[in-house]
Amino acid sequence: MLINLQLNESPFSPPQNVVDAAKKGLKNINRYSELEYLNELKQLLADYNDIAPQRITLSPGSDLLLRNIIDSFSKNRKIITINPSFFSISHQALKLAKKLIKIQLVPQNFALKPELILSELDGPTLIILDNPNNPTGTILLDENLIENILQNPNSVLLVDEAYFEFSKQTFAGLIEQYPNLAILRTMDKAFSLAGLRLGYLLAGDFFRANFLDFPKFLSVPALLAGIEALKNPEYVFENVEKIIAERERVQEELHKLNIEVFPGKGNFLLIKSDAPDFEQKIVESGVLIRSLSEEWLSDFYRVSIGLPKENDAFLSAISPFSLSHQA
Repeated sequence: MLINLQLNESPFSPPQNVVDAAKKGLKNINRYSELEYLNELKQLLADYNDIAPQRITLSPGSDLLLRNIIDSFSKNRKIITINPSFFSISHQALKLAKKLIKIQLVPQNFALKPELILSELDGPTLIILDNPNNPTGTILLDENLIENILQNPNSVLLVDEAYFEFSKQTFAGLIEQYPNLAILRTMDKAFSLAGLRLGYLLAGDFFRANFLDFPKFLSVPALLAGIEALKNPEYVFENVEKIIAERERVQEELHKLNIEVFPGKGNFLLIKSDAPDFEQKIVESGVLIRSLSEEWLSDFYRVSIGLPKENDAFLSAISPFSLSHQA
């Protein structure tokens, strides 16, 4: 069986009480979600994020929220995003938008140059940024850049914080102050709920006034699992620290093998190798990783952090390339 290190999932299963809550929800799958559960989940997320519950929009996965936000706010606006990223912009949004600008992140540090964004804010603009960036793992934003963007009346800013629990950096505290800010989050990663697809939006007043909630799309198993997970999130914090420790260990081992690896703040690492048939040989060794040649640049690969034994299997698979790298 192949070891899957290409999707940035949590390697840890949720605890039994969360699994039992999802099973309980299966008894009611002939019914739509009850308002009681929706409100309870919103309140728990509000407490977790230290924000008012009315600012939270729930969704079956953050990808759906992202697509709907882009479609809702692209008309007669520029869209600014970055490359690489995994943001999906529909053909409809591209037709409605005035212009699409993709700012390139360049090796070796993949830093975002503030002037490349700020110089484009001469008209209505939707800016979409992930922080940390996927797939580089780079922290792109600081409070100074965020506030410079938000203080421009032309700007509408969406920040994807899917890896917030790993980066430990958030701009949620600015939402009350800036109506043109929204933050995208997910319970897929740190909360080990990827199979249930549970995303949410923390929305400033401008987003709240112009974006509709769609709570009936959430399944009862997802709702009950999310509620149970948030009641006792200690397991999440413990697993996050384990993943961060493994990320640092794998990075150190890759350095020892003379494999080019870039430090990041997600639950994954970015590596580079120009060895022939690199990905194919890793797969033949029983490990799946993500090639970035189609989305970005050749020779770059993203590797999710798995369980220690899975990471060891990856390190074993990549070790033959140490010699070819030095040759």
